[in-house]
Amino acid sequence: MAAFADYEDYDALGLADLIARREVTAMEVFDAFVERLEARNPKINAVVHTMLDVARATIDAGLPAGPLAGVPWLVKDFNVLVEGAPTTNGSRLFADNIADHDSTITTRWRAAGLVIAGKTNTPEFGGAMTTEPVLFGATRNPWNLDHSAGGSSGGAGAAVAARLVPAAHATDSGGSIRIPAANNGVFGLKPSRGRYPLGPDVGEGLGGMSTGHAVTLTVRDSAALLDATHGPAPGDPYAAPPPPRPYAEEVGADPGKLRIAFTTVGGAGQAVEAENVSAVRDVAKLCESLGHHVEEAAPGYDHRPAMAAMRPLLAGNLRMLIDARLARLGRAQRADDVEAISAAWAEEGRHFTAADYAGATFLMHQLGRAYGFFFADWDLLLSPTLARPPLRLGEVDMMSGDLDGYVDQMVAELPFTIPFNMNGCPAMSLPLAWSESGLPIGIQFGAAYGREDLLLRLAAQLEQARPWIGNKPAL
Repeated sequence: MAAFADYEDYDALGLADLIARREVTAMEVFDAFVERLEARNPKINAVVHTMLDVARATIDAGLPAGPLAGVPWLVKDFNVLVEGAPTTNGSRLFADNIADHDSTITTRWRAAGLVIAGKTNTPEFGGAMTTEPVLFGATRNPWNLDHSAGGSSGGAGAAVAARLVPAAHATDSGGSIRIPAANNGVFGLKPSRGRYPLGPDVGEGLGGMSTGHAVTLTVRDSAALLDATHGPAPGDPYAAPPPPRPYAEEVGADPGKLRIAFTTVGGAGQAVEAENVSAVRDVAKLCESLGHHVEEAAPGYDHRPAMAAMRPLLAGNLRMLIDARLARLGRAQRADDVEAISAAWAEEGRHFTAADYAGATFLMHQLGRAYGFFFADWDLLLSPTLARPPLRLGEVDMMSGDLDGYVDQMVAELPFTIPFNMNGCPAMSLPLAWSESGLPIGIQFGAAYGREDLLLRLAAQLEQARPWIGNKPAL
């Protein structure tokens, strides 16, 4: 029997409050996490490395008086370092890569009192919209084990949906917070460019497309985590404007009458499945009923050149990452080091020119300008998070070697998430809709650069109007 049977009834702030009031101990909360980890993770394969003894020792040593003290925490196994733990990036090439220091964000989690307990599954180099790496195998969607949990933070999304933890670390370079949030029926906020620290080892990722934060059960947890972690570190190349007040104070604050545009058509003309279209129109009506002005509109800009610009950006960065690892290992690349799509994309990194990379950055910034002008007239842009409900496992084949086909598939599936990585603006996915087959459908809202406050206010209002925390998969 669990030491704390009511564990799943609380979000992260709720657990921290119980611990602070001594109604339950941090160790009892941790034991409840471990019980669920052992019972459910074999079914979904969300957690690929555990640090249970280290976590217990952390609790025994005494936790700081942070806002999330005693809450179990899982870190995505991609780029972020936890001293003494592996950072495999989902790749066989990095399988024995053990961190010798903490990332800046890891230091901030520790100061907030989070108890780091393990690493979650990710596709190789975070490069896929589904989490099915050769190294660790597929993460399964807790709502239907035949379907994908999404990528690249698929392990995080599945872990939160399965109630292993109420919140987990996630990163996002093309939708990798919002995709798993949508697929798993949880909340996912991608912050503005420069809001989340990437140091001390990295200045920016993918030319500024990459950021990080979390997937959470509740909006208030996301706000609290952002309060605990945001802000520049020494040497950061740029920083988002500081918020006028703590993000936690935006949760429950009156959003006023917002100007909300909505679209169900991808900026590059991508088709969207009928269920996702219907879900957006339903949420548009919900927003209207809450007093907001809602109208169909979208940035009048052809996204196709900018979407194509991802290719040299990703190829160049992937080539650099692989070459740096090989140099450290002191050997040449082997056929079984990386998956076929990764190998093909990295090979392109040898052939794109500096002018190609500069041109890609130029196109990405042009798209950002278009959205900047759009948000001068609108507060928020509403759309589906994804073009379809969750894919079946195996629909994305990272071992095919067909890079052109893979890129076409990615652009078709992610018409709404990728632009917000390119423009640097914040965006969120809310679990407000469900498919006829019982799978979650995410609803995305995006805002102008630096306006996470608007997103959190509306998210809290929608969470109250259509609560989702009681929705649990039957595992």
